[in-house]
Parts: sequence; structure tokens; C-alpha cells
Amino acid sequence: MTFASFIAKNALRNKRRAALSILSVAVSLFLLVFLMVFLRLLTHPPDTAGAELRVAVRNKISITQQLPARQRPVIEKIPGVVAVTPFTWFGGIYKNEESTTFAQFATDPLKLREIFAEFKMPDEAYAAFAAERTACVLGKLSADKYGLKVGDRVVLTSSLYPNPLEFKIAGIYSGSQDDKNLYFRQDYLDENSEVKGQVGMWWLKVRSAEDMPRVIEAINKTFENSSAAVRAETERAFQLGFISMWGNISLLVGLISSAVVFTLLLVTASTMSMAVRERLREMAILKALGYQRPMLFAFILAESFGLAAAGGLLGIGGSYCLFTYGDIPKLTNGFISTLEVAPQTVGIAMAVTAALGILSSIMPGLAVMRMSVVQGLKSLD
Repeated sequence: MTFASFIAKNALRNKRRAALSILSVAVSLFLLVFLMVFLRLLTHPPDTAGAELRVAVRNKISITQQLPARQRPVIEKIPGVVAVTPFTWFGGIYKNEESTTFAQFATDPLKLREIFAEFKMPDEAYAAFAAERTACVLGKLSADKYGLKVGDRVVLTSSLYPNPLEFKIAGIYSGSQDDKNLYFRQDYLDENSEVKGQVGMWWLKVRSAEDMPRVIEAINKTFENSSAAVRAETERAFQLGFISMWGNISLLVGLISSAVVFTLLLVTASTMSMAVRERLREMAILKALGYQRPMLFAFILAESFGLAAAGGLLGIGGSYCLFTYGDIPKLTNGFISTLEVAPQTVGIAMAVTAALGILSSIMPGLAVMRMSVVQGLKSLD
């Protein structure tokens, strides 16, 4: 019998316990990977094509405060600005749902394509969007979820605006990081709104990355003494600022992850202690046969590390395959478009697995090293 087969036989002596230990490690590491991936999604939003040239302009007081439409020609005259579009949240509900999974924004149909160049949609769809007052474009994920196609009509009821709006789908776009939203015309919203000349915020495109700081500074200074002071920032800064409104997400996810790892360590350490305690007489016999304490500790370490590695392979590998090749929008009901398992996430999870295998073997290993042959032979199987 080789050392490897000896260790394997000991690890699998109680197959039910071994299977439960491996599954507990796998499930816990799967949860850990998901938490890290979700935290990365929130704190490091993916950069879309052209994001380095986009600027978000919102009310300085709050994103919920609207801006006057008269700001647009002023912003368009600032050197370095290529295109400007309003971006007004409608907050509509589709088919009396409690919460609709796609957002709706009123925009300028002639500027949308120029500013959000990553949207993939036929030229005739953009032309129809610009030509028809009630036209809209819808993300492919939402179109697939609700079974909608070009030419269908969508009615949305908003709690912010008094009149429901009916839209005709002129096109279905894809290619963005969030292929869910519905975009319609700002002038159509103005016609059905009691408050005229107000927009939610502005999105604009600058000529080059070198122009970005100067354009942001110019916009902020232009309106700083007006009744509607603004805050202009890069797309990435806007995304991170929006996420920060949820609170300290990093701390919350970190605490949950720490609790998962600590609980898993207690479970695996308890399992190893139980397994070794049942074999104290065997360990005593090995000592009597001349096996040194480091060798006995190595047996226990290898057994603990093997069980942890098996669970880690199952949990980390399963999460990677699911998040990389699975249909995430369908699994999350459209709430999340994509989950990326970064190499550093896999590395951290593997390090946790290795630490788990090592730490779980320390207490039972030290107990065996300190045990005398007589004490071991007196123990019960």
C-alpha cells in the first residue's frame, strides 16, 4: 500500500461524512465566489465601448432633482462637446407588474446612437425611432423575456407622470452591458407631462479623452451659481457614485464572506477532529512501528487538504462554469446581465481552500503528535 492510497482510504473510510464535508466546502466556496463576483460587479463596473468619452451631468443636489432643458444649448457650445442628449427616467410599470425589470429613459433619438455607439441596431430601426413620435427602442434581454418584437406596442404607467404612455417598438438593440432598457423620445414625454422643459439629467460625448477634464470643469463652473447647479463626471465615476447610494456594500459583502469562511473552518475542523479521534489507536500503532511525529502530522494534513481541495474544485469550478457559460439574465430574471469570474477571484478562492485544508489539520495533528503510544492504545475505536 502506498502513502497516497493509505491517505485516500482514511479520508473515505466514512463515505457519508466525507461526501458531506466535500459538499459543505463546495457550497460555501460557491457562495464565496458569488459574493466576490457580485462585489466586483458593483465596485468595478465594466467599461463599455466609448465610455472613456462619455460624461454624465446631473443635479448637484440629488439625482432625483430635475434639470431645466434650457441648459442643453449652453452645454453644446462648450468646446470639446460633440453631442448631448437628455436622459429622463420615466419609472413605468409594464402589465401591472410589482416591479418592472427594465428601466425607461426619454432621450434624443438623433443623438442616442452617437453617444452610445455600442448599441447594435439596424439603420432602419434608428431611422424609424427618429421619425415616429411614439417610437421606442428596447433591449434584447427585455424583448426576449416578454416576447416582444419590432412593431409591437407597449403601454407603461408611471407613478411620476400622470398619463400612461403607449410606445411602438421601432428596434431592438444589443451589444451593451445592460441590454434591458427602453429608450423613447423626450419630446413625446414633454407632450404628456404637466411640467414642461425639465429633464432628468444629461449624457454627452466629448471629442477626446484629453478634453474630458476641461469639459467637466467648464460644465460645473457654468452652472455653479444658477438655480440648478450641476455635477458633471465621467461615466465610471457616475456609476460608482450611484452604487455608493446603497451604502457600504464592500463592508457588507466582506462581513458575509468572512462569516462564510469562519463557519466553514469550524465545520471542517470539527470533521477532521472527529475523523482523527476515531483512529487514535491506529495512530498509536503507527507510532509504535516507528513513524515519526512529522510523518503522522503529514498524513492528517494530506487528508484534510485533499478533502478541502475536492470541495474547492467542485465549488470553484462549478461557479466558474455557471457564471461564464450559464444564462445569467435568465437565472436572475433579468436583474443581472453578466457575471465575470476574474482570475484574482479564482486565486483568492483557491487560497481560502488551501488555508482551510491546512488550518483544519492543525488541532487534530497536534493532538496526535502529543499523544503517547499508551494513551492511543487505551482509546476506543
